[in-house]
Amino acid sequence: MTDYLIEHWLDITTTILGLIYIILEYRASILLWLVGIIMPALDIVLYYTHGLYGDAAMAVYYTLAAIYGWIVWKFGHKHQQKEGEEMPITHMPKRLYPATILFFVVAWVVTWFVLSHYTNSNVPVLDGFTNALSFVGLWALARKYLEQWLFWILVDAVSCYLYIIKGIPFKASLYGLYVVIAVMGYFKWKKAIVKVRS
Repeated sequence: MTDYLIEHWLDITTTILGLIYIILEYRASILLWLVGIIMPALDIVLYYTHGLYGDAAMAVYYTLAAIYGWIVWKFGHKHQQKEGEEMPITHMPKRLYPATILFFVVAWVVTWFVLSHYTNSNVPVLDGFTNALSFVGLWALARKYLEQWLFWILVDAVSCYLYIIKGIPFKASLYGLYVVIAVMGYFKWKKAIVKVRS
């Protein structure tokens, strides 16, 4: 048992931090960004040692995005937001859809190409997919758009599968749970939009 814990300590630690992170995200707490700085720093090592190079690189982005997210939630402003009011949860404006889709497709193709030609990854298509959609998801989360949950449902489901086949059991379980929480989070945030409007 001790050997097992020693072998999987990084997986276990980042899984615990991941649970804390998703609970804070569900509650729309700004503290999620602080956990979001620590967890991906540890994930860089975890993913790299398991051959998930796209995810390792993505963890670097997550750390930087967490800093950005904290700044936006703390100091950002949305249209019709009152002075001193916390940034509200809103729908992603439809005018942003074409650019968002284009960015996702380009990021997916580029990541897929890099993973296929410059690493020994045996899952470049799916690894590239989760990375590209995570870029979009983190941006949407930083802007407190409801649709961020839809992006994460897809990312989490595919990531769960990847971690199962890569032998990272705790992280796989975490991402399976993420799918469930993301669905719940979507409906919780949707109610918050209605509450703000009323």
